[in-house]
Amino acid sequence: MTRVIKLCKGLDINLVGEADKTKIKLRSNGRFMLQPSDFVGVIPKVVVKPGDRVRAGEPLFINKEYPEVKFSSPVSGIVDSVVRGERRKILGVRINADTEIEYVNFGKKDVETLKANDVISALLDAGLFGFIDQLPYAVSTNPKAMPKAIFVSALRDKPLAGDFEYELIGQEKDFQTGLSALSKIAKTYLGIGAKQKSEALNNASDVTVTAFDGPCPAGNVGVHVNHIDPINKGEIVWTVDPTVVLFFGRLFNTGKVDMRRTVALVGSEVIKPLYADMLVGEELNTLLSNSLKTEREVRIIDGNVLTGKKTSKDGFLGAHSSEITVIPEGSNTDEFAGWIMPRLKQFSVNRSYFSWLFRNRKYVLDARVKGGERHMIMSGEYDSVIPMDIFPEYLIKSIIVGDIDKMEQLGIYEVAPEDFALAEFIDSSKLQLQRIVREGLDVLRKENA
Repeated sequence: MTRVIKLCKGLDINLVGEADKTKIKLRSNGRFMLQPSDFVGVIPKVVVKPGDRVRAGEPLFINKEYPEVKFSSPVSGIVDSVVRGERRKILGVRINADTEIEYVNFGKKDVETLKANDVISALLDAGLFGFIDQLPYAVSTNPKAMPKAIFVSALRDKPLAGDFEYELIGQEKDFQTGLSALSKIAKTYLGIGAKQKSEALNNASDVTVTAFDGPCPAGNVGVHVNHIDPINKGEIVWTVDPTVVLFFGRLFNTGKVDMRRTVALVGSEVIKPLYADMLVGEELNTLLSNSLKTEREVRIIDGNVLTGKKTSKDGFLGAHSSEITVIPEGSNTDEFAGWIMPRLKQFSVNRSYFSWLFRNRKYVLDARVKGGERHMIMSGEYDSVIPMDIFPEYLIKSIIVGDIDKMEQLGIYEVAPEDFALAEFIDSSKLQLQRIVREGLDVLRKENA
């Protein structure tokens, strides 16, 4: 029987623009770019040059620190350019794709006969190993950092998040193969939602299935680690996105690198929110063309509204993005009488507006911060939305002052920036908590190197 963990802390934010369970087929414009910034902690070294021809599954860049970790092209075609930023930082490798994708054949494999080293070697050869992240530090892992456990969260509960159960339809075999492959490396935990009904999730084999019942962020993999098998200094766990599990399954079942994702186009500024299949690195103009309302300025987000990054129609689908979100920018908003109005259509956490009386209302939120950064208020508001056994306000203060010993004592090894996304949303001090946590993790990683 599946274990159920009940969580009380958190916050569900109901927004306008949830995707209908409808999928369209896109016609790609053939422009792709794989971006090293999608793989946190990786120092890229490009192994192709403009004019080179590549097939899907051949490496575009490697991790300079661990050269065996390669990052493969999602398509076949001609390398157009290596895009660089300040100080020649590598921003991405652009590819002009073929009409028909040519794949490298890595050969089908029976997962049941493989050992841990065989699975790792197969993922390294195919350039998919870099999609695995690790705690501590919340970075792309390396093959020398063997985990005590592996965690997969199939529950996406952030605002307007894509429904993985919908993505899973017709791909149950690949998902199970991917889970079985991971289970060869270490004990694997699959976290699901208490309301998810998919047989492929509830009855998955070779893994320990745990259901989480509660508001967002119940789907955060860090929350699962904290409640199932917390980590201490010197321990490592791997975390894998459920769509990446599908990538792994397709590799072993077909012998090909297929980075196809089911992406949700969502948000109040989308004419018709729905789903579409896209490849990692595909130009977003393919999806966004003629899909947006034009009455006001919008913010396009690669990912969800809490943890995604700002992009544009000319941007490219991130390696870990399951939704493209479009909300109002809010730069041209003019509110009569400002904060003094009752604001029946504005969302508030602490009942500042009368809108709290309408519990099922969906809101249109824009990208404004609505206030400036100020001194940190020790009000306990972070605790109300972080269902983890840590002291989040004290942890943030220890990171700000650079007290490494305090960071370790207060549980920084267990957290990722996304665990503070909701706290950042409700923060009265308007601090960029995810950035602060990322900087703290980077400092700690450098000190422990």
